[in-house]
Amino acid sequence: MNELQKFIKKRKNLVWYVKDVTKLGPESIVEHVLNYGNWKDVQELIRILGVKKVAKIFWKESKPKRWGRTNYRPEITHYFNLYFKKYA
Repeated sequence: MNELQKFIKKRKNLVWYVKDVTKLGPESIVEHVLNYGNWKDVQELIRILGVKKVAKIFWKESKPKRWGRTNYRPEITHYFNLYFKKYA
């Protein structure tokens, strides 16, 4: 089990509906932490993956898909667009 899997396993409340959290990919973990985690969770995620990788995943996944929606809440998208433009 890698560090990212251990991280999300300790925070099952962020992905309460997933049976085996160790099978989640980085994209899903980043999405759940940014949407539902607290600031300490976000900082720990950035420590594990690095700010550039978290930003890259966020920017790729936060763009609306062909049906015009995204899984990120609008206020989360706005905040982290500003945050990653400054720090990534």
